[in-house]
Amino acid sequence: MAAVADLCALYAVAGVQCVDVAADAAVVNAARTGLSWARERTGHSPWLMVSVSDGRDAHFRKAVFDPSRCPPDCARPCERVCPADAIHAGPGVDPNRCYGCGRCLPACPLGLIETSDHRVGLDNLALLLAELQPDAIEVHTAPGREQDFDRTLEQVAAASIPLRRLAVSCGLEGHGLRSEDLVTELWGRHEVLRKHGFRPLWQLDGRPMSGDVGAGTARAALRLWQQVRTSAPPGPLQLAGGTNGATIGLLDGLGLPRSSGPAGVAFGGMARSIVQPLLQEAECRRTTLRDWPFGWEQALALARDLVIPWLSRP
Repeated sequence: MAAVADLCALYAVAGVQCVDVAADAAVVNAARTGLSWARERTGHSPWLMVSVSDGRDAHFRKAVFDPSRCPPDCARPCERVCPADAIHAGPGVDPNRCYGCGRCLPACPLGLIETSDHRVGLDNLALLLAELQPDAIEVHTAPGREQDFDRTLEQVAAASIPLRRLAVSCGLEGHGLRSEDLVTELWGRHEVLRKHGFRPLWQLDGRPMSGDVGAGTARAALRLWQQVRTSAPPGPLQLAGGTNGATIGLLDGLGLPRSSGPAGVAFGGMARSIVQPLLQEAECRRTTLRDWPFGWEQALALARDLVIPWLSRP
């Protein structure tokens, strides 16, 4: 929770317009702690968005395995590939650090690692959202889940929250479909959004949970936007899933004015990973980034290097 508060404070000071966290009361309270800290110092307060899903989704899973089944002589490749430093000998996976990227799954030579679902059930969703009172909600969906999406939005509507936007996160990866199929799916979601009176924000999920991998994922995210931008339903289109520090350079290479480019960019894994070592050092010092001036300045410089180029695009 301290890391959640630090991340929200850090990127609020860096200038982001929205922070997106899990629809969990403890996480939201930590996020608000960080946002309040930033607002007191800068006067800037980003939207607070919470994420839910209408089905099984990579963004709502955690890696799990029984460490007692690991051979004593295992080289533990799962530890090496984990970007969140969530896997250690003995306890296995730390659920507070795991964010579901899935890189450890194929790394295990014995296939011992599985995933567990961490979604909020529909039965509790309306009450939970009414309690959390977010500024915006993101619904992660996938091709073929239109009825599940409709049922999820019914619960969102029942919460009676004055939302700034309802973001729809959807992509093609792993579904074997074409960009035309995604456009059809988005138009179907658009009809559901209109029925409930929500203002959309379309998050095009290029390569989920992979933004800290490399420029290849940024190309995938940008390619998806290029394929659907002229035929997508009304509403701002935002790059998401696979975005990283290479994204803006690739976009600038297209030579498009800002008015013709994406409405925004979502940095998930990249935003975490660039400051993860400093978050961990703060934890070892038994403090927070906010209370560690040297660490804070280093982390803020990294965050601004990621955010400012987007905020200053001509």
